[in-house]
Amino acid sequence: MTFVDGYLPYLLARASHLISGEFHRKVEAAGLSVPEWRVLATLADREACTVGTLADITLTKQPTLTKLIDRMQADGLVVRHRGSAPDRRHALVSITDSGRQRAQPLLQQAAAHEAQVLAAFGGSDSERLKQTLRRLIALHAGTTR
Repeated sequence: MTFVDGYLPYLLARASHLISGEFHRKVEAAGLSVPEWRVLATLADREACTVGTLADITLTKQPTLTKLIDRMQADGLVVRHRGSAPDRRHALVSITDSGRQRAQPLLQQAAAHEAQVLAAFGGSDSERLKQTLRRLIALHAGTTR
């Protein structure tokens, strides 16, 4: 086995690239960019999200995300508003009904794609894989900034 074949960061990146690429073709066929999909998918089951948190979850640099949100708001997919009194300085972003309608079919397709990807692992191994990845993310989330 070569170094790369056993190197965790490579394995994670390669798996993400292959699996995400399969689904991203469906996103683009639906007329959305991958960053737009990530924003809509993130907001689909949340009341609102700060721009900073949204940037973190969608793996997008904040200045890039701010421009994307401007375009998505102009397209009626999201709305940006000010937070409540203690959080007033942070802009919040929410999905609109139109954004939710665009996202819903893709959310269903994403769930089906995930089920197809994980089918070879079975239920317990699939859940263990997800738990392991969530733990890995939690352990390293603060170290990448």
